[in-house]
Amino acid sequence: MKLQQFRYLQAIVENNLNVTEAAERLFTSQPGVSKQVKLLEQELGLEIFHRTGKHFAHVTPAGQKILARAENILKEVENIRAMAEEFRDEDRGSLSIATTHTQARYFLPPLITRFRERYPRVHLLIHQGNPEQIAQMAASGQVDFAIATEAIALHRELIMVPAYRWRHGVVVTPEHPLATAKPLTLGAVAEHPIVTYVHGFTGRGRLEQDFQQQGLTPEIVLSAADSDVIKTYVRLGLGVGIIAHMAFEEATDTDLTYLPAEGLFSEHITRVGFRQGMYLRRYMGYFMSLIAPHLDQPSLEKALSARNQEAVDALFAGVTLPVH
Repeated sequence: MKLQQFRYLQAIVENNLNVTEAAERLFTSQPGVSKQVKLLEQELGLEIFHRTGKHFAHVTPAGQKILARAENILKEVENIRAMAEEFRDEDRGSLSIATTHTQARYFLPPLITRFRERYPRVHLLIHQGNPEQIAQMAASGQVDFAIATEAIALHRELIMVPAYRWRHGVVVTPEHPLATAKPLTLGAVAEHPIVTYVHGFTGRGRLEQDFQQQGLTPEIVLSAADSDVIKTYVRLGLGVGIIAHMAFEEATDTDLTYLPAEGLFSEHITRVGFRQGMYLRRYMGYFMSLIAPHLDQPSLEKALSARNQEAVDALFAGVTLPVH
């Protein structure tokens, strides 16, 4: 057995059993990939893929178990490489993060600045996507960390640690009737057209539940994944904006009025997800501690060695999460 054969198996599965696409991804030839798969099957004495003609139709039951073990072996190979890099030069390497627009635009910039001051030789990559996409990137090993509020919690192959709490707030133009409404109520907000996030982004699902629990059905006239887009259409008078608190910037949003909404909307928890068994380099631990003080290297090492997600949750059960 060869590691390269395991990489071929993984690429074939990730490309929907299309050997040609797997070969292109690996910068090799289709016949070469097919030959190595056949050699591995001959060595093991069983089929990993069931074939229909010359094409792979599905993974056999035995193949599924072999692929799971092969994936673990490849992860350990990457961990060994990361460990070796740590000993060669602990201040050099790469860090890849997947997150949503709100996190990338409003939460991460000051953290990234501090991180780069401490580790200027670490190559930093930031991928932006919807919560489901970024969770998939972390689960597949494309990125080291995924930062999001929704969807990430549904991926049981990821370790998920709580990072911080946040709430929604309301933004309006200064002349809007709600700008002077005291006290602000959900009923008063629901009397006006609303501009907020699309489903699956930044607490939209919980937001609707908050209205429903009070028997309210607001008119949502525009949905966007981007907080800046929401604020733009509020400025145009399209409606009342409901955004994450961190997405309002007093220094730049001077033409808008922010209305705190404590008690109106549910609290949310943003989490960081990463692969089970990954090797946590020192600069990765430092980056996590910038996200939240309780996510320090010792705590993360305990999370990595926990038996399951329930054990991880127990580790952080008594932690008071910061608010952003």
